Amino acid sequence: MNVKRLLVAVAAFLVIGLLPGPAAADYKPEFSLSLVINQESVWGRAAGRFADVLRHRTQGRIKIKNYFDGQLFKGKQTTEFQLLQQGVADFAMGSTINWSGQVKELNVFALPFLFPNYPTVDAVQAGEPGKRLFKLIEQKGVVPIAWGENGFRELTNAKRPIRRPEDLQGLRIRVVGIPIFVDTFRALGANPVTMDWNTQALAAFREGTVDGQENPIGLIIPYKIWENHKYITLWHYAIDPLVLAVSAKTWASLTPEDRALVRKVGEEVMALQKREVREGLEGPLNVLDTLQKIYGMEGTQLWPSDVKAFRDKTRLVHTKWAEEIGADLVRSTENIIDGAK
Repeated sequence: MNVKRLLVAVAAFLVIGLLPGPAAADYKPEFSLSLVINQESVWGRAAGRFADVLRHRTQGRIKIKNYFDGQLFKGKQTTEFQLLQQGVADFAMGSTINWSGQVKELNVFALPFLFPNYPTVDAVQAGEPGKRLFKLIEQKGVVPIAWGENGFRELTNAKRPIRRPEDLQGLRIRVVGIPIFVDTFRALGANPVTMDWNTQALAAFREGTVDGQENPIGLIIPYKIWENHKYITLWHYAIDPLVLAVSAKTWASLTPEDRALVRKVGEEVMALQKREVREGLEGPLNVLDTLQKIYGMEGTQLWPSDVKAFRDKTRLVHTKWAEEIGADLVRSTENIIDGAK
């Protein structure tokens, strides 16, 4: 009798072992993914690729709908991280800038004129600071999958070329509603204005009530910034990494096998997204040539000797925010940058 019971128990265990965990029938019919930008950007195209590949690789178990132009957070882009925490958004491909209100340490990427080039960005993300940042994000109920990139943030305006800090004096510049950006532009003599990108900023550029804006160069063509701003300055004043992440609540609902697949697909898609963003920006400035020759913009390239004057003007901003972010994290980041230069 005991042997029979044992055999029944073993048979039941084997059957259970062959069954999948929570299968497609237990998943949502559709998962949501939040983005602040439109589908025409490299960032937006990567989100489409992620959804398509994941649906194919999971045989339709995971279907993702991308919500472009901030549809899920309804114009309040700095609340996107909270939507992930709450499980309102299942996935997001978000900027560290927009998430820094909830994870203050992400402001390390916005320290003015800290990162000189892409190799230093990669070294920090792959090193101890990047690992620490991912751990901090996860502790807040969001599971990071992979780094992506929006690019170095450059400056456009409708008034004049910007070559020296004095050239910014009095200009109304739209910035993301994050305090470190406000502090940086005030230190440079500009009048920073915080407003949502899709619902307010684009209209303000057309109406001429705001003189300029700071954003990666890859957004200038999709959003037709060249129609209102003649001048662009390449100064690499801050880097804008992306993070592809999933709500911890959604993550817990997936089988271990599907979690592994989501991570693998995410890493592959975001590695490609990074390469595409940097295309034409490393080496010869092909994108700048396009903006000048085709779209009629006037470009100013600042070299390290030019950037020093801007860095000196924002020294107090760096000191203030290094303390806010965490001295150890900033020091570790600076050490890696110094070693990678």
